[in-house]
Amino acid sequence: MIKLSVVIITFNEEKNIERCLKSAQYVADEIIVVDSFSTDKTKEICNSFKTKFIENPFEGHIQQKNFAAKQATYNYVLSLDADEVLSDELKKSILDIKDNFNADGYYFNRLNNYCGQWIKHSGWYPDKKLRLWDRRKGEWGGINPHDKYEMQPKSITKHLKGNLLHYTYYTIDEHINVINKFSSIKAKEMYTIGKSTNLAKVFFKPKIKFLINYILKKGFMDGYYGYVICRNSAFSDYLKYIKLRELYKNGQ
Repeated sequence: MIKLSVVIITFNEEKNIERCLKSAQYVADEIIVVDSFSTDKTKEICNSFKTKFIENPFEGHIQQKNFAAKQATYNYVLSLDADEVLSDELKKSILDIKDNFNADGYYFNRLNNYCGQWIKHSGWYPDKKLRLWDRRKGEWGGINPHDKYEMQPKSITKHLKGNLLHYTYYTIDEHINVINKFSSIKAKEMYTIGKSTNLAKVFFKPKIKFLINYILKKGFMDGYYGYVICRNSAFSDYLKYIKLRELYKNGQ
């Protein structure tokens, strides 16, 4: 049987972290929390569990998650966000493969909870994530704040049964505030790597995004919150492109 390190990054997560830790302890041989100097009760809650609590300055989601993975004692790592929980079925799947870890990485579906409702369409499900892996076979990459784990070429990946339960936003205001913050981060990252923008992207991309998520990906079946999510996702694209345009305009 392999030994499994669960790694979690946090910042002011007192609302979520206890639920995450209670779930993780069923499959973990160790739990490592890398915190960006929280000012709430996150540290106190983590220390009430059997965790290795490390404080590290936050330089970006990708950088922080790669740092966290390197702190693990074991090469087999399960990466969780503080607002995520393993479903009972997923716990069982992970415990089963600990006896027979026959892939380099494992995907599972993430089921998102939005303002108290589980969202099963709207481009939010199945939200497939690669979160369990042999850290010798990959690293975190992508473009901040939308990180993703990237396996080395020819790595073997499989899919596990069960959902990763994600408690995303408790209010619409919270969602909009995050959209504003993350669209700024994404625009700066795109500017840094030379991604282009134009008025056509500003005008058409958000509209296309809404139609894909609401019609093709059946956002209408999630009712009122499905409509809100699809509109906000389109708005996020709009903000990203106008902010990128402003960066080019101002030469920043």
